[in-house]
Amino acid sequence: MELSKKHKPLSVFSLIMMNVIAVDSLRNLTVSASYGVALVFFYAIAAVMFYIPCVLVAAELATGWPQTGGAYIWVREAFGRRWGFLAIWLQWGYNVVFYPTILSFIAGTLAYLVNPALASNNIYMWVMVLVMYWGVTFINCMGVRISAKVSVLGAILGTMTPMFLIIALGLLWFLSGRPCQVDFSLANFIPDTKHLGNLAFLISLIFSLMGMEMSAIHAGEVDNPQKNYHRALRYSSILIWFSLVLSSLSIAIVIPQKELNFVSGLIDAFSLFFKAYHLTWMLPIIVLSISIGCMSEVSTWVIGPTRGLLIAAKDSSVLRPLHHVNKKGAPVGLLIFQGIIFTLLSSVFLLMPTVNSSYWILTALTSQVALLYYALVFAAAIRLRYSAPMVQRAYEIPGGKPGMWLAVILGITSCFIAIGVGFQPPAQLKIANVAYYEAFLIGGLLLFCVVPLLLLRHARRQEVPGV
Repeated sequence: MELSKKHKPLSVFSLIMMNVIAVDSLRNLTVSASYGVALVFFYAIAAVMFYIPCVLVAAELATGWPQTGGAYIWVREAFGRRWGFLAIWLQWGYNVVFYPTILSFIAGTLAYLVNPALASNNIYMWVMVLVMYWGVTFINCMGVRISAKVSVLGAILGTMTPMFLIIALGLLWFLSGRPCQVDFSLANFIPDTKHLGNLAFLISLIFSLMGMEMSAIHAGEVDNPQKNYHRALRYSSILIWFSLVLSSLSIAIVIPQKELNFVSGLIDAFSLFFKAYHLTWMLPIIVLSISIGCMSEVSTWVIGPTRGLLIAAKDSSVLRPLHHVNKKGAPVGLLIFQGIIFTLLSSVFLLMPTVNSSYWILTALTSQVALLYYALVFAAAIRLRYSAPMVQRAYEIPGGKPGMWLAVILGITSCFIAIGVGFQPPAQLKIANVAYYEAFLIGGLLLFCVVPLLLLRHARRQEVPGV
């Protein structure tokens, strides 16, 4: 009782800020901006079909099984150790594929300090992402940690501040009657969905809404979670949705669709705004702000999923040679293994014809692997509602079992629809070799699904000789 009196529960405001920082991202703004005003329609669909169900499911699972390990614990309790390892492997895998895209975004941003044309140079991108990634990995191996306060500060300075600044500039541009590159007529809010190529970017919008489960682990620390956690989810979801939509529209109104560069589009938009309002002196400041913010996030992500994989690997006796942890507590073996996979994936910048196509194919694979992971989490949620009803959850999805079924059906359906759509290259991109594009995605999905199962099989054979 004494501990509970000393413990200060999280306020609704604190949880809202944690949710905003976990989900809001600058990286996908230019991709969504390529849809023009139709992005409002797609973000609405993505929110109803995936975002809200994901938030609710993650909240219930996190408060019922709050142990370290997250999704590995949830899926393991629902389907066994084998499927739990597959889940954590997919979570780790989609982060590994994600690193080249976020680092290329940083490289494209930094190019403005030297030569903006470098943002479209494949070799520059490849070299920069390798240098930044291995630099961050080396720092983590040395035991240097960015504290929670520094991470939050970096996210506020490097993500939230630029996002709200570009929203303000976009609103000022629109309200002052300056020429817009998009038509805000009602007909344009509903996109042409006859061709799958026009739906391909939907997978990127869904990916931009992932991450709320990162803060769901704190749901049990909220005072009166049945009431206040739901309030925090509602308010933060609204704030996140509007910030992503409005900042994407701000980019779309100043840059023509055909000229959008997925890597440097955000800085291109800032440059146009600053020139129009005689604020060009702010460009280097915003470039450094975004770069520092993104690098602080990358530093945290590089070590986070690897720790989760280490827990699962030890529990399942998998990847034993890579279990080594140094004196600083860093999982060195898995970090180096992760770096090798990252280096191989980054070669796509040398194989694809343009930076935009390289950026997109990695984004598509990241999203597809992530969606498989989320499908397992949704399935685990419904299984545990029936197999472990006695487990106390500080937060439960409203509506009882029907409410849970609705959230799970919406979530799993959206996952598999988005995965299928992702195999069709976007109509706006010039993909010279569609067969290579699809083979890369299929091969990537098979690799991330088959390898963990083979590792588990090998581990069982070592434990029981002759099996």
